[in-house]
Amino acid sequence: MTILVTGATGNVGRLVVDELVRAGASDVRALTVDPARAALPAGVEAVKGYVGRPQSLDGVFDGIDTVYLAPVPAVARDVAVLARDAGAQRFVTLTGGPGTEWHGIEADVEASGLPCTHLEPGEFMANATIFAGQIRTTGRVLGAYPTAANAPIALEDIAAVAARALLDDSHAGRTYDLTGPESLTHPQIVHEIGRALGRDVPFVEVPREEAEAVLADAMGEYAGWYLDGRAELVDNPQLPTTAVADVLGRPATTFAQWADAHVDEFRRGLLL
Repeated sequence: MTILVTGATGNVGRLVVDELVRAGASDVRALTVDPARAALPAGVEAVKGYVGRPQSLDGVFDGIDTVYLAPVPAVARDVAVLARDAGAQRFVTLTGGPGTEWHGIEADVEASGLPCTHLEPGEFMANATIFAGQIRTTGRVLGAYPTAANAPIALEDIAAVAARALLDDSHAGRTYDLTGPESLTHPQIVHEIGRALGRDVPFVEVPREEAEAVLADAMGEYAGWYLDGRAELVDNPQLPTTAVADVLGRPATTFAQWADAHVDEFRRGLLL
């Protein structure tokens, strides 16, 4: 079985490649815009192209059985047809839950008529790096909606579920709502970052307008959109699911574990 990983040097795609190699997959093709600089694992076939430009995908799907489809909503339907017509048999898609801009990918890919597994992760734990600048410059984090809570997920867990679904066709026809194992507020998340760094990092509640201005340094125009989502979580907190554990047979990564594993990244960013 030959597996194609699109977006193979992206935040999730590269981890999917690594998980497949770790699982012993021997026929992995990785789509990347620059194969020469991709630094992919030995034995992985790197091919040039970008899933967001279907015209760059000529020959990419030849001989492919299963496709991991990175989330580019505007072209998902066209790419799925290209893959199907080239002989692909199954898709594993990275999408988003109902109401997100990525959710439409699911119907677009299903329109190809091929079996699909859809992965719907919530917020990534890696998004916590938006606080790095504040911690570096002020030693604290300013924010709004301190009681808003969700269950962020480690990118590594998303990739592990994707790899399992790519290698096992019994996951076809399933949609997985992927979260971390616990629902956390920003004060709790900031506390865990501080713990991992070995220092006290307080979370300070400020008015929405001030929080948005501070976040704009890290998120630009998306700061307001992000805070809109936090506001909704005040009365409707995201509850954790068991999907990661159900698929992998092990618990999902906690934020504390993630912070410990990535503390060097924070230290480099904070110049500690």
